[in-house]
Amino acid sequence: MSDKKSIGIVGARGHTGAELIRLIAAHPALELAFVSSRELAGQRVSEHSDAYAGELRYENLDPAAVAARRADVVILALPNGKAAPYVEAIDAAAPETLLLDLSADYRFDERWYYGLPELTRGKWRGERRISNPGCYATAIQLSVAPLKDLLAAPPVCFGVSGYSGAGTTPSDRNDPEKLRDNLMPYSLTGHAHEKEASRHLGVPVEFMPHVAPHFRGLTVTTNLYLSRPLKREDVLARFHHAYDAEPLVKVLDEAPWVSRIAHRHHAEVGGFALSADGRRVVVVATLDNLLKGAATQAMQNINRAIGVDECTAIPVRRGRGERSEE
Repeated sequence: MSDKKSIGIVGARGHTGAELIRLIAAHPALELAFVSSRELAGQRVSEHSDAYAGELRYENLDPAAVAARRADVVILALPNGKAAPYVEAIDAAAPETLLLDLSADYRFDERWYYGLPELTRGKWRGERRISNPGCYATAIQLSVAPLKDLLAAPPVCFGVSGYSGAGTTPSDRNDPEKLRDNLMPYSLTGHAHEKEASRHLGVPVEFMPHVAPHFRGLTVTTNLYLSRPLKREDVLARFHHAYDAEPLVKVLDEAPWVSRIAHRHHAEVGGFALSADGRRVVVVATLDNLLKGAATQAMQNINRAIGVDECTAIPVRRGRGERSEE
């Protein structure tokens, strides 16, 4: 009898679902109990994931069937607006389940813990309902938080993401032909991650997202106006103080490149360019939208909630100044 905790994924066909399967397959304390996907039902998980070697097959499970499995942990990797029936079924039949939602559906719900560990670790009170932050919202908040107390105006954030962020349902924003030699702006005001970052930072944020022809990885360049002038070493000191103890956030002197973050589990923050008067700082953050922007962050939250080291099964080099994991 295994002493591992059972974990199920709902909505496992997507890019993030594949990354979650990879992380769970390597986890010493978790065992994949079910993976639900309407499109892949009946097919072996191992046919779609080179990291998984078991006999498990995808199933098409409705909310009641998911709750009836009584897994120790359930991850909802569904499109926005689809989580509620599963949450209601689990609340009714298996309320002790650790439930983690990857969508935006519960990021504004006070009853759910908002799990951006580097910024909200101290706010977790043992909640069994965890809302995973958005990818852009993670990069924005990591860029702004160390200077939040000195802001003289709303941060202005210019974001560019690979097209995996647009999901697997065909659209202009994940069509490689339409994206070729292109940069596609969308939701230039009121983006969900603009609202999310504003809510959880406690300051208004302005965000302008774009999709680029690469597959994975995002970059956010943030303009911060300060209420008093700072020197560059003051800015660097604040970011190092905030993140040097964090294995999944690396502070760089130079601006990070999105081409260096694909398949990496950490975020990189750097650049720190100041205007001549010291009242404007430009910060650049990169992360893999499928990993630190989704699956890796989910694993951080799950690890903490099941009582193991936060970085269990997450490939990472610990120590200041390391650029990447191998």
